[in-house]
Amino acid sequence: MRDPHGAFEPQGLLCTDLQADPLMVLRWFVRRWAVEVTFADVRRHLGVETQRQWSDPVIARTTPALLGLFSLVTLWTNKIAAEVAIRPRAAGWYAKAEPTFSNVLAAVRFRLWSETTFSPSPLGGESVKLPGAGLDRLIQAACFPA
Repeated sequence: MRDPHGAFEPQGLLCTDLQADPLMVLRWFVRRWAVEVTFADVRRHLGVETQRQWSDPVIARTTPALLGLFSLVTLWTNKIAAEVAIRPRAAGWYAKAEPTFSNVLAAVRFRLWSETTFSPSPLGGESVKLPGAGLDRLIQAACFPA
């Protein structure tokens, strides 16, 4: 395959199905890329294939649960994104156009931690010791892993 704009080197895609149409092989490749990105994110952010998963019974128990967690984060993100824009967190030398899984995981953490665990005191109760904006900054800082 060749990039019509010449930005990428030509690549050959191999397939064991000799009867497959070249366009179908390209479609399979594009679909496979989304799966690969999903597994990379699940490894990096949720701990699939870590040292804690060295035995077959543990892998059989935890991997489906972690992939389910990935799906839940995706669903929660859709709900959050309908209410507020999820902005990608980026370094000054690397701007991101779209949020990554790390960004959406942080958005879900922020929503969970700011609405339940760290909710302000009820009116008439004990006073809030930290202003809301300060608390939001602290929660945002904790949402992203070090």
